[in-house]
Amino acid sequence: MKRNHSLFLINWLNSSSRKPLVIRGARQVGKTWLIRNLAESTKRQLVELNFEKQPNLESLFSSNQPEEIIANISASFNRTIELTNTILFLDEIQATPHLLAKLRWFAEEMPELPVVAAGSLLDFSLADHKFSMPVGRISYMYLEPLSFEEFLEAIGQNELKKYLKNYHLQSTIPTAIHTQLMSIVKEYLIIGGMPTAVSAWTSQKNPEVINQIHVDLLATYRNDFAKYRGRLSTERLEDILTSIPRQLGKKFVYSHANPDVNTPPLKQALELLDKARFCHRIFATSANDLPLKAEIKENFFKVILLDCGLISAELGLSLYQLKSVSELILINSGGLAEQLVGQQLRNLFPAFVSPSLNYWQRSESGANAEVDYVIQHKNIIVPVEVKAGSTGTLKSLHQFMESKKRNFAVRINSDYPIIGPVEVKTSQGLPVKYTLLSIPFYLTEQLPRLIEESGNISNTL
Repeated sequence: MKRNHSLFLINWLNSSSRKPLVIRGARQVGKTWLIRNLAESTKRQLVELNFEKQPNLESLFSSNQPEEIIANISASFNRTIELTNTILFLDEIQATPHLLAKLRWFAEEMPELPVVAAGSLLDFSLADHKFSMPVGRISYMYLEPLSFEEFLEAIGQNELKKYLKNYHLQSTIPTAIHTQLMSIVKEYLIIGGMPTAVSAWTSQKNPEVINQIHVDLLATYRNDFAKYRGRLSTERLEDILTSIPRQLGKKFVYSHANPDVNTPPLKQALELLDKARFCHRIFATSANDLPLKAEIKENFFKVILLDCGLISAELGLSLYQLKSVSELILINSGGLAEQLVGQQLRNLFPAFVSPSLNYWQRSESGANAEVDYVIQHKNIIVPVEVKAGSTGTLKSLHQFMESKKRNFAVRINSDYPIIGPVEVKTSQGLPVKYTLLSIPFYLTEQLPRLIEESGNISNTL
């Protein structure tokens, strides 16, 4: 399966200013495969050390001298290591996180050797590390599950992917193509973007096999909870995990996870799962100006899971059930649609940036309003409203546009794309006028390009 980050890795490998690279991402999102594929595609020798499978490999790094470390590895693996023709891969480094400090010596004294470190619980390990991180001497790459367009390519729909990349707002999408893409969107909601599930789907097309893979993956994550023991009861982590699907698309309330438990342990459990990148908190922001993070409300947030396929498995949804549903609004009150869009919006971030999302919420008496996502596009703030079906009111969006004096907004739903002016009054009777870009779910990854195109079109409206 091709991944969008493969190009980032090749550019990193060929860079004259290359630093050791640390890949951060949840378990089973494809970190190890990417590095193996990089070595294969560039015809370089891969020296792979897995510190979870072989903890004793840590002893090879007892020195701070890269030459001595490489000599140890060469002897232990019985390989001659040519620095300019090898990739040194330190996998599952969260088992020995203090070894990350050694990367500074490789950056300073052996820059000709490409070094990559990766770990599925790395963020959790780094949260309370007691060693000096080599700040400025390492680079980061953040990896998510396969996006919808990566999924298209994985299932052999290369021409549909090309069609989306070349689509322009002034074009008309044929009904046959729109119907086909929406069908694949529903397929993606169930299969998700976890590489193991996608690979099995491309080869077997058996929903039961996919469901078993998702159940096994969820069991793997639950087994990881044991690694948190001593910090927190695994029961609280289970409370949060089972509550996330039920609270999709809503402000997360700890008491809804377990009304019999005080907030602090549940809060700690959610923070741990967030650090493990198993779930992502989406904080409310006032969205008055950039950066959006400067005005977040830490007590107001929603939560999405790592992957829509895992969410579907937790909800007990099957592909047969979903294909019989005409509108996503019928599923989990539209929460699954928000999960889908949030997952794709995270894939829009550059590989070297840790993805983070925000939404807007107003809780004033008699004027409650919420916009599902608020994103930054260059130097402007863009509200993004998710409507699971092809219709739906935009009362909250109207209130946002009036109160923030914005002139451009996005709606994502299951209908055909369209752009045009909106001129209405809010529920308080205030006039509001703006340009609305409405796109179907399958065009979410093309949103930055379509926003640019919208600017040119709206000037002529």
